[in-house]
Amino acid sequence: MRLPLFLSIAILLAAGHAAMAAPAPEMVDISGPGGKLGAWLYRPDGNGPFPAVVALHGCGGLVGRSGAIRPRYADWAGQLLKSGHAVLLPDSYGSRDLGPQCHARSRRSPARRERLADIGAARHWLAQQPWVARQRIGLIGWDNGASALLWAVRPQTAFAKGEPEFRSAIAFYPDCRIAARLGWSARVPTLVLIGGADDISSVPACRAMIDGARGRSALARIVVYPGAYHDFDAAGVTPHLAGADDPEVLEQGHRGFDAAARSDSERRVSHWLGR
Repeated sequence: MRLPLFLSIAILLAAGHAAMAAPAPEMVDISGPGGKLGAWLYRPDGNGPFPAVVALHGCGGLVGRSGAIRPRYADWAGQLLKSGHAVLLPDSYGSRDLGPQCHARSRRSPARRERLADIGAARHWLAQQPWVARQRIGLIGWDNGASALLWAVRPQTAFAKGEPEFRSAIAFYPDCRIAARLGWSARVPTLVLIGGADDISSVPACRAMIDGARGRSALARIVVYPGAYHDFDAAGVTPHLAGADDPEVLEQGHRGFDAAARSDSERRVSHWLGR
């Protein structure tokens, strides 16, 4: 598919921005209920205290075949660093010697409770660091990391007494179908960002989930980007129909970068984390 010139230029500029934005991260080991959890830390210069974000990778995993963090996550880490946030990316798959977990036939993905344990361990580790503002720890997730986020912010999964709560949460194109059926609600302000043309995640299910939470939940909002696909924020991913052999998606559907949606999502992420 031939892209319009302006969109091709936007993609190249965004990819160049991603390459320049994020400095080299530091690998840290976190103790959790399931054993040692590896995570990558992006930390601003200085002594802090800094606001921080726990960032949850999707079903393709955090690290690519080259051994480097996948560009989408490095790109967002650089964006969040510019706004003064420390960013911690727990590696739920690599810590368990798992590769991409998008395809059911080869899936050995950690159970939901294990990803929830990783989220709790990552938040606890950040809260213990003297350079972190304990009351300003946010949560962001993509794809099935965003689906785990939806479970992590439910009232039923509240942290132990005395532990600081997440300040806010942002879910990029989660699978909302189970949550919508089970009467989801959130105990912290939660924002869902999804493309209107996303045929991998379900826009109607996410709308129903958010609508159903009104009146019995912390603030919950959804933003739907008209015409945008799954992975709309992933610079360098040319819009295409992803098949069953694509390691980055759970099922067949369209995925690809949308410059306008990405730009707007950056603004909304900054505003939501600054609440």
